Amino acid sequence: MAAWARAVRGLLLDISGVLYDSGGEGGGVPIAGSAEAVRRIKASGLKLQFCTNETQATREKFVKKLQGLGFDISVAEVTAPAPAACRLLKERGLRPHLLVHDDLVPEFADIDKTNPNCVVIGDAAENFSYANLNEAFRVLIGLEKPVLISLGKGRYYKETDGLKLDVGAYMKALEYACDVEAEVVGKPAKAFFESALAEMGVPPEQAIMIGDDIVSDVGGAQQCGMRAVQVRTGKYRQHCFTQELLHLTPAANQGFHTAEQTVTHKPRLTVLFIVFQRDSSDCVLQSNSVHLSDVNKLQEKVPFVLKAFCASSLVNCWFRDFGSR
Repeated sequence: MAAWARAVRGLLLDISGVLYDSGGEGGGVPIAGSAEAVRRIKASGLKLQFCTNETQATREKFVKKLQGLGFDISVAEVTAPAPAACRLLKERGLRPHLLVHDDLVPEFADIDKTNPNCVVIGDAAENFSYANLNEAFRVLIGLEKPVLISLGKGRYYKETDGLKLDVGAYMKALEYACDVEAEVVGKPAKAFFESALAEMGVPPEQAIMIGDDIVSDVGGAQQCGMRAVQVRTGKYRQHCFTQELLHLTPAANQGFHTAEQTVTHKPRLTVLFIVFQRDSSDCVLQSNSVHLSDVNKLQEKVPFVLKAFCASSLVNCWFRDFGSR
């Protein structure tokens, strides 16, 4: 087992696209095996914090929905952008004009919003109308020193009925129109990951981030000094993978195959196993670099593989079950 794997004490989990797909009448559909995996991770003794850019509901309402879907989760275990933004607004004496989802507005109940001197933008969904965007533009363009705070910068995410534009697309429109650079509160901001790690009580070198966004989840976590894994659920698209890698810095791009490597070298992948012995709740982390053709042989080497997280441009999956014996 690699030395870094022995040192792992905690996991940061993204939620949308990793644990469940949002949308639909019930508010979302759990990804197969995810609720059970969360329970087993907690039982293993690993520390766990949920790190999300969710901005369509308050943390309390969001957690209640997830609990209804069968997840063992509490409000204290969720690091989200809106509470962090409120702290920033109070610290700097900022009064926001809000361009956010109606269900997120209660998070800002204690914030002075009279005579706005900044704009806060989140995933406003249907509130992203021309009139609302133009109103936010007018507030910003009228300020001597415009301040735009964005609750994340994702380009798109997945719901049960397909992909949806995320806040990043609208953030870029306001940046361009007002010639201003947004301050991101949420992934991939380094301070946001540091806050999640602090809440979990684990240093970056002893934690792993797991998410479906190669830029916001994987790239952001690696910039913070963590190891990170992209999953093959949610927004993940094989044909977009190489293009998305171009958004990462060289430091954050370590451990991923480029298109050239995929063509000229034998396909390889790095597999991070969370292994539970059949008669024990002890968790063992193992890291292996193997040829794709050797995946089946791993079952002979590992007595009981509950789930596996796979990180590469070739195999990126969440809770892939290689079977138990």
